[in-house]
Amino acid sequence: MAVDLQWPDKLPLPTFDGYGIDPQDGVLRTDMTQGPARQRVQYTSVPEQVSVRWRLTQWQYALFRAWYKFKGERGAEWFGITLLTGLGMVEHEARFTGSGGKPFSAKPKRGGKGDGVTWIVTATLEVRESPDLSEEVLDLALTEDMDGLIAAMAGVGTLANIVWPDLAA
Repeated sequence: MAVDLQWPDKLPLPTFDGYGIDPQDGVLRTDMTQGPARQRVQYTSVPEQVSVRWRLTQWQYALFRAWYKFKGERGAEWFGITLLTGLGMVEHEARFTGSGGKPFSAKPKRGGKGDGVTWIVTATLEVRESPDLSEEVLDLALTEDMDGLIAAMAGVGTLANIVWPDLAA
C-alpha cells in the first residue's frame, strides 16, 4: 500500500448495515447508426464507490471529525482502511468522495453507551483498486471443485499443525 495515512485504530471499521460496493464503468460504448454498438475497454484500472456506515460513540464521533479535518485534509487525502470484499477483509486505499455536495452525513441517535448518544455516520468512499482473484486462480476455480479443494487444504492444515505435532510429542 502506497499511502502513509491509515484509518485510526481507535475508530471502528464500517458496519455491515448500509455497506455496498458500486463498480464504475471502464467500458466506452459507441452506438452505431446501423448494426450493433461497439464497446471497448477505456480504462484498465477503474475506481469503485463504496457506501459505508459507522456507528460511533460521542467521543469517537469527535475523533472522526478531527481526523477527517486535520489528517484526512477534509476528505482529499488517500488513506488505508480495511474493507469487506469478495476475498474477505482486505486493506484498501480510499478517500472520501461524498454525495450531493456532502462529504459525509452524521445523525445522532439516542441510547448510546455512556453519554446516551450514538452517531450514525454514512459516507461514500472511492477505492483505488479492489483486489480480485488472479486469472490463474479464476481458471482453476472454473475447472476444479473449489469446495473440495478448500476442504482438502483445511485438512492438510489440521494434519500439519495438530495431528503431526501430537504424534511427535
